[in-house]
This record gives sequence, structure tokens and C-alpha cells, in this order.
Amino acid sequence: MFLEEVLMDMRTRPCRSVLYIPASKARALEKARTLPVDAIIFDLEDAVSSSEKVAARVMLADALAQGYGRRLTLVRINALDTEWGRADAQAVADVPCDAVLLPKVNGPEDLDALAALTDKPLWAMMETPKGMLAADRIAAHPKLAGLVMGTNDLAKDLGARFRAHRMPLMAGLGLCVLAAKAHGCVIVDGVYNAFKDEDGLRAECEQGRDMGMDGKTLIHPAQIDSANTAFAPTAEEIDLARRQIAAFDEAVAQGQGVAVVDGKIVENLHVDTARETLAKAEAIETLTAE
Repeated sequence: MFLEEVLMDMRTRPCRSVLYIPASKARALEKARTLPVDAIIFDLEDAVSSSEKVAARVMLADALAQGYGRRLTLVRINALDTEWGRADAQAVADVPCDAVLLPKVNGPEDLDALAALTDKPLWAMMETPKGMLAADRIAAHPKLAGLVMGTNDLAKDLGARFRAHRMPLMAGLGLCVLAAKAHGCVIVDGVYNAFKDEDGLRAECEQGRDMGMDGKTLIHPAQIDSANTAFAPTAEEIDLARRQIAAFDEAVAQGQGVAVVDGKIVENLHVDTARETLAKAEAIETLTAE
């Protein structure tokens, strides 16, 4: 496939749950093949100590060669200005993964530097104040398929206090959602650190979904079910979408431009959303059936 087709395919695949896996942990790499996760970020950066980075690169190449089914596979390399970054990028160019994830992207020039080292699609970690301010230009990069929010690093750089409602981060989150939607990129929310707090995780997933996020990055397999549920269309949403499409089609057949469902007007824009809902549900069903 040409790059444009690859990017289009990637942008339409489910990314409800995106699990970080340390590339240096053989057991975790193996277990990931059994998890009901939509995508995996194989991490060569923060989760791998300096002394293990070279060995982790080799271990990951072997694991990826064995395959991960239809799960989307992303490799987060070290930044290109580190001693490992360029070698990571060159190594990943030769392994069977779907995309390369670059940390701490401050502008499109960072993606240009990575694109010079690999032909694979790119994803960008959005985790710095400069990145927030350059979100539109980053999302417009011709090789970019998705954005990953790095909310822990962003909060650190902002000097923000932790709040369950995440209001201190909303300016940055909002800018990135707008940029992703403007340029047709996937966008996944940052991690929820308290992996044993199921209520808090569900609430943050719902918040991200309400904002327009496509999924959430996760730090523990116990978080997968909550993310998969929150970012999938509900049975009620699927039923409403079908009824909206049917009612609108009937209205058009009768020469009318709008329909009414459950006492609410249904226009073209609502039908577009309904079709997207059904397409997402179908894509999830296809993924989970395999």
C-alpha cells in the first residue's frame, strides 16, 4: 500500500485501549499477545533503563517478528537527541510494526528528522508546552497518523496540580483534540496513574470520550476493559444511529430534508455521525472476533 492508504487504514482502526509494554520485559511482551487490547505501545524510552536499551531493541525486534495479530503496534523510540534515538529509529525501520512513536514532539521539524530515518507512519507524543502550541502544525505533518497525550510530562512542565477534573490540562488537551480532528488523526488520551482506582479510571475515560478522544493509553492490563467499554459505542447509541438513518432515509424518499427521532430533529450532520457510530461498532466487532 502507498503511505496515504496506510495512514487512512490506521486512522480508521479502533484505538480504544492502547497499552504501554516495556520492550525489555520478555514476559510482558509475550502476555500482550493474549490481551483484548486494540493497540500496543512497545516502549524503548521511559520504561527501559539506560543499561537495557540496546538489549531491549533486539528483544523487541524478535517479539514483533512473531506478530501480534490485528493489534496496532507502535514503537516508542528514544528522542533523537539521545544516544539511542537514531539507532532506535533505524532498527525500527526494519521490524514489522505499524508506526514509530516519537516522544516530546515540539514541532513538525522533529517529525521531519524522524521521517528521514524511516519510511514508516509516525505518531507523536504530545507532552510539552511547545508541543501544545504547535499542535496544529504537528497534526498536519504528511506522515503523521496519530497523537498520544503525555499528560504526566505535560503536568510536570506546567507545574500543574493534580485535579480529578483535569482542568489545569484542559487548554493543552483541547488544542490537541482540535488539531487531530482538523487533520484526520487519531488521538488517544494520557494514562491514569492509579491503576487500582477503577471508578477514577472510568470517570477519566468518559471525560476523554466526551472531549472527542479515540481511546486511552494504559499502564496496566487491569485497565483494558474500562477503556474498551468507554470508547466503544453503547447499545443505545447503536440503536439510535440505526433509527436516525432509517428515519432520515424515509424522510428524503418523501421529499423532506429532515426527520424527527425521539422528538429531536435529524439532519445530514446527525446522519453522518450515526454512520460513523455504526462504522466504529463494526470495526470493533471485526477486531474482537479475530
